[in-house]
Amino acid sequence: MIQGVLFDLDGTLADTERLHWRAYGQVLEEFGVRIGLDEYRREFIAKGGGPEYACRTYRLPISPDELRARKAAPYHALIAAHVDPLPGAVEALRRLRDGYRLAVATNSSRDEATLILRHLGAEGLLHALVPREAYGKPKPAPDAYLTAAAAVGRSPAECVVVEDTPRGLASGLAAGMRAIAVPSDLTADADFTGATRRIASLHELTPALLAALDGG
Repeated sequence: MIQGVLFDLDGTLADTERLHWRAYGQVLEEFGVRIGLDEYRREFIAKGGGPEYACRTYRLPISPDELRARKAAPYHALIAAHVDPLPGAVEALRRLRDGYRLAVATNSSRDEATLILRHLGAEGLLHALVPREAYGKPKPAPDAYLTAAAAVGRSPAECVVVEDTPRGLASGLAAGMRAIAVPSDLTADADFTGATRRIASLHELTPALLAALDGG
């Protein structure tokens, strides 16, 4: 039976993807490069490896790791100012906290994730936070969700992943978990083949839905 619910953060609980885009945009503009939101969602969100794509496509004189490093300061400034939750996010955490072990597994750093969760008022609603420093290979590798399952003391078979991107979904499936897709407006047209369930928003993520996944 499902005993752990493991959430992605960016684009799933927190409306931060446009903030990432704006922060990368500030850095890329220094090199005369402008990446529109549609290009960003295709190459950065859907596929991953956005900095590698940008450096390769626009022949930037810096490495992908340096691009990521330069983006950190403007992004931190943006999330320090304000972050909105995605629809139903905080309510879902409150609904599920007493009956399930809850964790966030994110590509964000611990400092970034902690700041975002503080804005959402969600810090005290989680049993574990698994930031990028805590695991090996990034999504779609299974490392993030295997680490999160261990952090909440549950086996992969006892956990369900909640994700807004195909590569996040693939990470959960590779970890041997069931996965619920909750696409954002930036990933609504993506392929979520393999998802156990697709929902329109986190308002639908209820104990009854999780029980139904178990055949209850």
